[in-house]
Amino acid sequence: MSISQVLGAVARALAAAACWALLQGCAIAGGLHLLGTIALPGTPGRIDHLAYAPDRQLLFIAGLGANTLEVVDVAAGRRIAQVRGMREPQGTAWSTALARAYVANGDAGTVQALEGVTAVATARGLPDADNLRLDDASGRLYVGFGHGIAVLDTRSLAVLRRYELPGHPEAFSLARDRLYVNVPEAGAVIVVDRDSGKTLGTWSVAPAAANYPLALDANGHRLFVATRRPPTIRVLDSVTGQLESQLPICGDADDLFFEPSGQRLYAICGDGHVNVIRVSGSGPYPIEQRVETSQGARTGLLVPELGRLFVAAPARAGREAALLVFAID
Repeated sequence: MSISQVLGAVARALAAAACWALLQGCAIAGGLHLLGTIALPGTPGRIDHLAYAPDRQLLFIAGLGANTLEVVDVAAGRRIAQVRGMREPQGTAWSTALARAYVANGDAGTVQALEGVTAVATARGLPDADNLRLDDASGRLYVGFGHGIAVLDTRSLAVLRRYELPGHPEAFSLARDRLYVNVPEAGAVIVVDRDSGKTLGTWSVAPAAANYPLALDANGHRLFVATRRPPTIRVLDSVTGQLESQLPICGDADDLFFEPSGQRLYAICGDGHVNVIRVSGSGPYPIEQRVETSQGARTGLLVPELGRLFVAAPARAGREAALLVFAID
């Protein structure tokens, strides 16, 4: 390595350290860059989905294997609480309006509302409660469970309605009047009317299969659907379901995020990588960056207002679990 390369590397490292200390959304030119890690000791096993509280700069992380809810202060760069007593936590959400965190417990078949670390309401009878999506404006919380989606009141957690599906729902997105739901057992995206619960469409992903994460570009009328067999992203017209484009990605994707201002997708994959994909225009769409993370690190959260991508890395071979913090350009 030349002297200029060494000096450049040092400068980038110092810039990364400054960004990490300030957490003011600064990013280093050139793409996705690791700023640091936040240790999650005592958190064995799988880590599932994350939620962010923008008013408090807190991250809530479902410690599925440890039966915990991990609470991280992203401004301080440290975990501040580990809430025990969960039962296979899978989904998380945060209501700014009510200052509550929500946790979906798959084994217990419940959704809990927490104020601080205290449960203040519980919805029951939701086997394999999984992904959560919150509509704070309407006071509605959507939870994927069993073979359906339930709509809960955010205050009482009373079940207001249930939508039946042809299999267990994985990732889903809320549009103004629709739900787009990945149902791997059906090999399709199911489109549901939010008011009536009526199925508006069944969009097959064949010949691909194992469609777990998805992301919606509401303004561009595109739905990005990631499959695991083979590892691809299929770009669908969100009105008609027509396939517009597709591209190969990293393996075992479980979270997918669309960032509108930069027109990029972030695919987080359990094979130990994040793919950054520019999706401006009509395609084909190039993979701009392949970033190494950690084996089994397949969930995370994009927080555009912080300029951050968080990736949850589970404990592996004597290495404790950690949250990887990336700056985004």
